[in-house]
Amino acid sequence: MPDIASLEGDPAYDVTWPWTSGEPLVPGLTCVFRVRNEARNLPWVLPPIFAAVQHVLLVDNGSDDGTADVARAVAAECGAADRLTVLDYPHRVSRAGGEHLATPATSVHSLAHFYNWCFSHVRTTYSMKWDGDMVLTPEGTGILRDLSWQLQSTRAIVAMPRHPLTVVDESTGWLDLSLRFLEPWIYPMGPDFTFVKAFDWELREFPPGVERIVLQQGLVLEVKWLDADEYAHWRRDGVDFTNTRLYRKLREFEVDEAIRKGDPEALGGLVKVTAPEGVHIIDHVSRDWLWRQPRPLVQHSLPATLKHRDPSPDLKERVRP
Repeated sequence: MPDIASLEGDPAYDVTWPWTSGEPLVPGLTCVFRVRNEARNLPWVLPPIFAAVQHVLLVDNGSDDGTADVARAVAAECGAADRLTVLDYPHRVSRAGGEHLATPATSVHSLAHFYNWCFSHVRTTYSMKWDGDMVLTPEGTGILRDLSWQLQSTRAIVAMPRHPLTVVDESTGWLDLSLRFLEPWIYPMGPDFTFVKAFDWELREFPPGVERIVLQQGLVLEVKWLDADEYAHWRRDGVDFTNTRLYRKLREFEVDEAIRKGDPEALGGLVKVTAPEGVHIIDHVSRDWLWRQPRPLVQHSLPATLKHRDPSPDLKERVRP
Protein backbone atom coordinates (compact mmCIF):
# COMPACT_ATOMS: atom_id res chain seq x y z
CA MET A 1 0.00 0.00 0.00
CA PRO A 2 1.29 3.48 -0.81
CA ASP A 3 1.89 6.01 1.92
CA ILE A 4 -0.12 8.63 0.01
CA ALA A 5 -2.52 7.38 -2.66
CA SER A 6 -3.26 9.90 -5.38
CA LEU A 7 -6.81 11.22 -5.34
CA GLU A 8 -7.16 10.33 -9.02
CA GLY A 9 -6.27 6.69 -8.38
CA ASP A 10 -3.19 6.61 -10.60
CA PRO A 11 -0.75 4.17 -8.93
CA ALA A 12 2.20 5.52 -10.94
CA TYR A 13 1.84 8.77 -9.02
CA ASP A 14 1.13 7.41 -5.56
CA VAL A 15 3.76 8.27 -2.96
CA THR A 16 5.69 5.44 -1.30
CA TRP A 17 8.57 6.45 0.94
CA PRO A 18 11.75 4.34 0.88
CA TRP A 19 11.61 3.73 4.64
CA THR A 20 8.15 2.20 4.18
CA SER A 21 9.18 -0.02 1.28
CA GLY A 22 12.31 -1.15 3.09
CA GLU A 23 14.81 0.47 0.70
CA PRO A 24 17.92 1.66 2.58
CA LEU A 25 19.14 5.22 2.27
CA VAL A 26 22.84 5.64 1.51
CA PRO A 27 24.99 8.49 2.87
CA GLY A 28 25.00 11.52 0.65
CA LEU A 29 23.07 14.52 -0.64
CA THR A 30 20.62 14.43 -3.56
CA CYS A 31 19.62 17.67 -5.25
CA VAL A 32 15.99 17.58 -6.38
CA PHE A 33 14.88 19.82 -9.24
CA ARG A 34 11.22 20.24 -10.11
CA VAL A 35 11.39 22.02 -13.45
CA ARG A 36 9.35 23.20 -16.37
CA ASN A 37 11.01 24.89 -19.36
CA GLU A 38 14.37 25.57 -17.74
CA ALA A 39 16.57 24.60 -20.71
CA ARG A 40 17.89 28.15 -20.92
CA ASN A 41 19.18 28.13 -17.33
CA LEU A 42 20.49 24.59 -16.91
CA PRO A 43 23.90 25.12 -18.57
CA TRP A 44 24.64 27.58 -15.73
CA VAL A 45 22.73 25.78 -12.98
CA LEU A 46 23.76 22.14 -13.29
CA PRO A 47 27.60 22.10 -13.50
CA PRO A 48 28.21 23.59 -10.01
CA ILE A 49 25.50 21.32 -8.57
CA PHE A 50 27.13 18.21 -10.02
CA ALA A 51 30.38 19.36 -8.39
CA ALA A 52 28.65 19.81 -5.02
CA VAL A 53 26.35 16.81 -4.47
CA GLN A 54 26.35 13.05 -4.92
CA HIS A 55 23.21 12.77 -7.07
CA VAL A 56 20.81 14.95 -9.04
CA LEU A 57 17.14 14.08 -9.48
CA LEU A 58 15.41 16.19 -12.13
CA VAL A 59 11.63 15.93 -12.41
CA ASP A 60 10.34 17.43 -15.65
CA ASN A 61 6.81 18.81 -15.34
CA GLY A 62 5.68 19.07 -18.95
CA SER A 63 8.51 21.05 -20.52
CA ASP A 64 8.33 21.76 -24.25
CA ASP A 65 11.79 23.33 -24.62
CA GLY A 66 13.94 20.21 -24.32
CA THR A 67 14.72 20.68 -20.63
CA ALA A 68 15.34 16.98 -19.99
CA ASP A 69 17.60 16.62 -23.03
CA VAL A 70 19.64 19.65 -21.99
CA ALA A 71 20.01 18.19 -18.50
CA ARG A 72 21.31 14.91 -19.91
CA ALA A 73 23.72 16.73 -22.24
CA VAL A 74 25.10 18.90 -19.43
CA ALA A 75 25.50 15.86 -17.18
CA ALA A 76 27.46 14.08 -19.91
CA GLU A 77 29.71 17.11 -20.39
CA CYS A 78 30.38 17.14 -16.64
CA GLY A 79 31.14 13.42 -16.55
CA ALA A 80 28.11 12.96 -14.30
CA ALA A 81 25.67 11.05 -16.50
CA ASP A 82 25.60 8.23 -13.95
CA ARG A 83 24.66 10.68 -11.20
CA LEU A 84 21.58 12.11 -12.94
CA THR A 85 18.07 10.66 -12.77
CA VAL A 86 15.38 12.23 -14.96
CA LEU A 87 11.71 11.55 -14.21
CA ASP A 88 8.56 12.79 -15.89
CA TYR A 89 5.59 14.25 -14.04
CA PRO A 90 2.97 14.96 -16.75
CA HIS A 91 0.22 16.40 -14.56
CA ARG A 92 -0.51 20.11 -14.46
CA VAL A 93 0.42 21.41 -10.99
CA SER A 94 -1.72 24.12 -9.42
CA ARG A 95 -0.04 27.49 -9.21
CA ALA A 96 0.85 29.00 -5.87
CA GLY A 97 -1.81 31.13 -4.26
CA GLY A 98 -5.56 30.64 -4.56
CA GLU A 99 -5.33 27.89 -7.17
CA HIS A 100 -3.14 25.82 -4.85
CA LEU A 101 -5.47 26.46 -1.92
CA ALA A 102 -8.44 25.10 -3.88
CA THR A 103 -6.65 21.87 -4.85
CA PRO A 104 -6.98 18.82 -2.55
CA ALA A 105 -3.67 17.91 -0.92
CA THR A 106 -3.58 14.35 -2.31
CA SER A 107 -4.43 15.30 -5.89
CA VAL A 108 -1.74 14.81 -8.52
CA HIS A 109 -2.31 18.51 -9.26
CA SER A 110 -1.38 19.57 -5.71
CA LEU A 111 2.00 21.16 -4.97
CA ALA A 112 2.24 19.09 -1.79
CA HIS A 113 1.60 15.80 -3.60
CA PHE A 114 3.95 16.77 -6.41
CA TYR A 115 6.77 17.51 -3.97
CA ASN A 116 6.19 14.36 -1.95
CA TRP A 117 6.21 12.27 -5.13
CA CYS A 118 9.47 13.88 -6.26
CA PHE A 119 11.27 13.44 -2.95
CA SER A 120 10.01 9.87 -2.52
CA HIS A 121 12.52 8.92 -5.25
CA VAL A 122 15.52 10.14 -3.22
CA ARG A 123 17.76 7.35 -1.96
CA THR A 124 20.34 9.34 0.04
CA THR A 125 20.13 10.34 3.68
CA TYR A 126 19.87 14.05 2.83
CA SER A 127 17.99 15.90 0.10
CA MET A 128 18.18 19.43 -1.21
CA LYS A 129 15.35 21.26 -2.93
CA TRP A 130 16.74 23.40 -5.73
CA ASP A 131 15.17 25.55 -8.42
CA GLY A 132 16.03 25.51 -12.10
CA ASP A 133 17.05 29.18 -12.04
CA MET A 134 19.48 29.06 -9.09
CA VAL A 135 23.21 29.30 -9.84
CA LEU A 136 25.81 28.35 -7.24
CA THR A 137 28.97 30.40 -7.00
CA PRO A 138 32.30 28.51 -6.81
CA GLU A 139 32.38 29.33 -3.09
CA GLY A 140 28.87 27.91 -2.71
CA THR A 141 29.88 24.75 -4.53
CA GLY A 142 32.78 24.17 -2.14
CA ILE A 143 30.66 24.74 0.94
CA LEU A 144 27.88 22.40 -0.20
CA ARG A 145 30.43 19.74 -1.16
CA ASP A 146 31.84 19.86 2.38
CA LEU A 147 28.39 19.89 3.95
CA SER A 148 27.28 16.84 1.99
CA TRP A 149 29.43 14.62 4.21
CA GLN A 150 29.54 16.74 7.38
CA LEU A 151 25.76 16.55 7.75
CA GLN A 152 25.63 12.77 7.85
CA SER A 153 25.96 12.56 11.63
CA THR A 154 23.33 15.27 12.25
CA ARG A 155 19.64 15.96 11.69
CA ALA A 156 20.16 19.59 10.81
CA ILE A 157 18.40 21.65 8.16
CA VAL A 158 20.36 24.19 6.13
CA ALA A 159 19.21 27.62 4.98
CA MET A 160 20.99 30.05 2.71
CA PRO A 161 20.19 33.47 1.26
CA ARG A 162 19.82 33.77 -2.50
CA HIS A 163 20.27 36.96 -4.46
CA PRO A 164 17.94 37.67 -7.42
CA LEU A 165 19.72 38.76 -10.62
CA THR A 166 17.53 40.21 -13.36
CA VAL A 167 19.26 39.68 -16.71
CA VAL A 168 18.59 42.62 -19.04
CA ASP A 169 20.94 41.41 -21.77
CA GLU A 170 24.12 39.34 -22.03
CA SER A 171 26.26 42.01 -20.41
CA THR A 172 23.87 43.83 -18.06
CA GLY A 173 21.96 42.82 -14.96
CA TRP A 174 20.36 44.22 -11.81
CA LEU A 175 21.18 42.46 -8.55
CA ASP A 176 18.69 42.81 -5.69
CA LEU A 177 20.56 42.99 -2.38
CA SER A 178 17.62 44.22 -0.32
CA LEU A 179 15.90 40.89 0.27
CA ARG A 180 16.68 39.07 3.51
CA PHE A 181 15.03 35.77 2.75
CA LEU A 182 16.49 32.67 4.36
CA GLU A 183 14.74 29.61 3.02
CA PRO A 184 15.76 26.16 4.23
CA TRP A 185 16.95 24.10 1.24
CA ILE A 186 18.60 21.01 2.75
CA TYR A 187 16.81 18.50 4.99
CA PRO A 188 17.35 14.98 6.29
CA MET A 189 15.22 12.33 4.65
CA GLY A 190 12.70 10.70 6.96
CA PRO A 191 9.04 10.58 8.01
CA ASP A 192 9.41 13.80 10.02
CA PHE A 193 10.54 15.79 6.97
CA THR A 194 7.76 15.41 4.41
CA PHE A 195 5.57 18.02 2.71
CA VAL A 196 2.13 19.26 3.76
CA LYS A 197 -0.29 21.70 2.25
CA ALA A 198 -0.04 25.29 3.50
CA PHE A 199 -2.10 28.29 2.43
CA ASP A 200 -0.15 29.51 -0.60
CA TRP A 201 2.24 26.65 -1.39
CA GLU A 202 3.67 23.41 -0.02
CA LEU A 203 5.56 23.37 3.28
CA ARG A 204 8.18 20.90 4.44
CA GLU A 205 7.71 19.86 8.04
CA PHE A 206 10.43 19.26 10.58
CA PRO A 207 10.35 18.34 14.27
CA PRO A 208 10.75 20.99 16.97
CA GLY A 209 14.29 21.52 18.19
CA VAL A 210 15.99 20.56 14.93
CA GLU A 211 19.28 22.39 14.50
CA ARG A 212 19.26 25.04 11.79
CA ILE A 213 22.47 25.96 9.95
CA VAL A 214 22.47 29.31 8.17
CA LEU A 215 25.03 29.76 5.41
CA GLN A 216 26.59 33.10 4.51
CA GLN A 217 25.61 35.54 1.80
CA GLY A 218 26.90 35.43 -1.73
CA LEU A 219 26.62 31.70 -2.44
CA VAL A 220 23.74 31.54 -4.92
CA LEU A 221 22.06 33.69 -7.55
CA GLU A 222 18.42 33.43 -8.59
CA VAL A 223 18.32 34.26 -12.29
CA LYS A 224 15.40 36.24 -13.70
CA TRP A 225 15.18 37.04 -17.41
CA LEU A 226 13.63 40.36 -18.35
CA ASP A 227 12.55 39.01 -21.75
CA ALA A 228 10.56 36.14 -20.18
CA ASP A 229 7.39 35.80 -18.13
CA GLU A 230 8.93 34.77 -14.82
CA TYR A 231 5.61 34.74 -12.97
CA ALA A 232 3.40 32.50 -15.08
CA HIS A 233 3.09 30.02 -12.18
CA TRP A 234 1.55 32.67 -9.94
CA ARG A 235 -2.01 33.91 -9.93
CA ARG A 236 -2.08 37.63 -9.43
CA ASP A 237 -5.84 38.02 -9.20
CA GLY A 238 -7.16 37.59 -5.68
CA VAL A 239 -3.71 37.24 -4.08
CA ASP A 240 -2.70 39.71 -1.38
CA PHE A 241 1.00 40.20 -2.11
CA THR A 242 1.43 42.29 1.05
CA ASN A 243 0.65 39.15 3.04
CA THR A 244 3.54 37.99 5.24
CA ARG A 245 4.03 34.76 3.32
CA LEU A 246 4.21 36.56 -0.02
CA TYR A 247 6.36 39.61 0.75
CA ARG A 248 9.22 38.24 -1.37
CA LYS A 249 6.99 37.72 -4.41
CA LEU A 250 5.70 41.28 -4.09
CA ARG A 251 9.28 42.55 -4.11
CA GLU A 252 10.06 40.51 -7.24
CA PHE A 253 7.06 41.99 -9.04
CA GLU A 254 8.12 45.48 -8.04
CA VAL A 255 11.69 44.93 -9.24
CA ASP A 256 10.53 43.51 -12.57
CA GLU A 257 8.16 46.41 -13.16
CA ALA A 258 10.70 49.05 -12.14
CA ILE A 259 13.33 47.72 -14.55
CA ARG A 260 10.80 47.50 -17.38
CA LYS A 261 9.77 51.10 -16.75
CA GLY A 262 13.41 52.21 -16.82
CA ASP A 263 13.52 53.49 -13.25
CA PRO A 264 15.05 50.78 -11.04
CA GLU A 265 17.11 53.27 -8.99
CA ALA A 266 13.91 54.72 -7.53
CA LEU A 267 12.99 51.37 -6.00
CA GLY A 268 16.10 51.07 -3.85
CA GLY A 269 18.18 48.01 -3.02
CA LEU A 270 19.19 47.29 -6.63
CA VAL A 271 22.74 47.30 -7.96
CA LYS A 272 23.48 47.52 -11.68
CA VAL A 273 26.30 45.22 -12.80
CA THR A 274 27.97 45.29 -16.21
CA ALA A 275 30.08 42.37 -17.40
CA PRO A 276 33.38 42.75 -19.25
CA GLU A 277 33.25 42.32 -23.01
CA GLY A 278 32.84 38.69 -23.99
CA VAL A 279 31.71 37.55 -20.52
CA HIS A 280 28.07 36.72 -19.85
CA ILE A 281 26.52 38.65 -16.99
CA ILE A 282 25.58 35.42 -15.14
CA ASP A 283 29.16 34.17 -15.30
CA HIS A 284 30.54 37.56 -14.27
CA VAL A 285 28.30 38.00 -11.23
CA SER A 286 28.51 34.40 -10.01
CA ARG A 287 32.21 33.78 -10.61
CA ASP A 288 33.83 37.16 -10.12
CA TRP A 289 31.78 40.18 -9.06
CA LEU A 290 29.90 38.70 -6.13
CA TRP A 291 32.83 37.22 -4.24
CA ARG A 292 34.78 40.49 -4.51
CA GLN A 293 32.14 42.46 -2.62
CA PRO A 294 32.68 43.25 1.08
CA ARG A 295 30.62 41.32 3.59
CA PRO A 296 27.98 41.79 4.69
CA LEU A 297 26.58 42.59 1.28
CA VAL A 298 25.01 46.04 1.21
CA GLN A 299 21.31 45.74 1.93
CA HIS A 300 19.21 48.85 1.65
CA SER A 301 15.97 49.42 3.53
CA LEU A 302 12.96 47.62 2.18
CA PRO A 303 10.22 49.66 0.49
CA ALA A 304 7.42 50.83 2.73
CA THR A 305 5.09 48.13 1.40
CA LEU A 306 7.45 45.46 2.72
CA LYS A 307 8.43 46.89 6.09
CA HIS A 308 7.32 45.27 9.33
CA ARG A 309 6.96 41.89 7.65
CA ASP A 310 8.31 38.75 9.24
CA PRO A 311 10.62 37.23 6.61
CA SER A 312 10.76 33.83 8.25
CA PRO A 313 9.82 31.05 5.80
CA ASP A 314 9.29 28.59 8.65
CA LEU A 315 5.62 29.40 9.15
CA LYS A 316 3.84 26.28 10.26
CA GLU A 317 0.29 27.08 9.15
CA ARG A 318 -1.58 24.13 7.75
CA VAL A 319 -4.83 23.95 5.91
CA ARG A 320 -7.29 21.15 5.55
CA PRO A 321 -7.19 19.10 2.37
